[in-house]
Amino acid sequence: MVSINKNIMRTILIASYIMLVALIISGVSALFSYLNTGADRSKMLHTEIKKVEQYLPTINWEPLQNEGRPMDNENLNALQNDYLDAWYVKQIAYKTNKTAGIKDYYTDSARENLFAFIDLNKAQDITIEATTLKHNPTLEFFSEDGQMAVITDRNVIEYKRVFKANKLVLETTETSTYQMVFLLEDGFWRIRHLVKEEADIYNKQPKQIAVDSLNIKGINYYPQANPWDMFGNAFSTDTIAKDFKIIKDAGLNSVRLFVQYEDFGKAAIDYKKVDKLKQTLDMAAANNLKVVLTLFDFYGDYNVMSWTLNQRHAEGIVNAVKDHKALLAWDIKNEPNLDFESRGKDNVIAWLDNMIDLVKEIDTVHPVTIGWSNTESATILKDKVDFISFHYYEDLEQLDEAITTMKKEIPNKPLVLQEFGMSSYSGLWKPFGSSDEDQANYHKKIQEQIAANKLQFMSWTLYDFTSVPNDVVGRLPWRKNTQKHFGFIDKNGTKKPAFKYITH
Repeated sequence: MVSINKNIMRTILIASYIMLVALIISGVSALFSYLNTGADRSKMLHTEIKKVEQYLPTINWEPLQNEGRPMDNENLNALQNDYLDAWYVKQIAYKTNKTAGIKDYYTDSARENLFAFIDLNKAQDITIEATTLKHNPTLEFFSEDGQMAVITDRNVIEYKRVFKANKLVLETTETSTYQMVFLLEDGFWRIRHLVKEEADIYNKQPKQIAVDSLNIKGINYYPQANPWDMFGNAFSTDTIAKDFKIIKDAGLNSVRLFVQYEDFGKAAIDYKKVDKLKQTLDMAAANNLKVVLTLFDFYGDYNVMSWTLNQRHAEGIVNAVKDHKALLAWDIKNEPNLDFESRGKDNVIAWLDNMIDLVKEIDTVHPVTIGWSNTESATILKDKVDFISFHYYEDLEQLDEAITTMKKEIPNKPLVLQEFGMSSYSGLWKPFGSSDEDQANYHKKIQEQIAANKLQFMSWTLYDFTSVPNDVVGRLPWRKNTQKHFGFIDKNGTKKPAFKYITH
């Protein structure tokens, strides 16, 4: 018995010794690994948001002809990344009046001015929301030891809003020139010296695109089986081609399609989805249909700090399809005025204004519009868009008066009734709804008004749907069931009485 106890004790001691040695070895190994690992820049950037996901202004380097040592691409990329990070953390600091992150991208002497400015703003209850949209840097000098660089950044486009006590007191877009000296410290290119040499008001007015030949008689389109997910896994060229033939044979000449921001990859464009979009445009062209392409569907973040990401998204989509023969026009955003209350009217309009400029800069051929949800908003940015688009789901008795008002306020732009329709749903969740006959009478009446007012139009929509995502109208069954029955063709593929009035 004593012998057995000794053996057990010996086993426990040996096992404990082995575990202790293993722990010591593990600890030493972890320490050695830590000491031989460089700093993680994503953790050192105290904003806790990586630039690659949050800040992507256009940057166009002048050809490298600098004095001193030639700069290779690796060093240039590192310099560019740290330079843009420096802008980003400064803008975060000006918005929050906090200094986190500044020390990673500015040397001691450069920080002093920034800290003093932030302290002054904090004392006066001033905050600044800003972003840069375009940079044009020139490398002037790169030292032989690779530790110093001098850059001149010309025609930097900066947008900013200044608030005092949370009230907007200044909104401006400037074009400026900066000269900077960078020092390489601890693996970071930090700004040692920064001078703003020139600044002018940026007031570029993109040209208006002639729309005399615009003659839209169209329809908003989603496939019946996969509405609001047209370019997903259920994408079918056969289905779309068949539907486009139905639309063309009905006497229509155009369709309105939707590009959803997240679905198409946000700033990192999903080119598989773009390829499906191109195939859809090909099918439209094959059926002699033109396409109004709506950007930024299901997007509602108008934060200034997100603008560069939004612009890279729009840039990718517009460049990809701007030369397609089926493309008729760009619709910047579907019903952005619905975001006025929750996101701020000024924020939404400023975002739209700048997005129009970007799209028109990339595509100088196709006209631009905005799909307002009502007639009251139609005058907003009327001088920036090429034609006016509005939606109307209200009492038809008020439509003629609303059109008359718009024509007085916007006498020189075509008006497009871009969405209209009536649901034929009447059932458990809406017992006093409308019938197929009511829907037909509605379309007969509104087509008479369209003809009398010489409007262009795009109705909602070709099909009744069997399912509607919650993101569209929410979860309430009376809203979802109503939304399912706006089509001219029912869920069984049968043309409803309203199909007779799909066009005038």
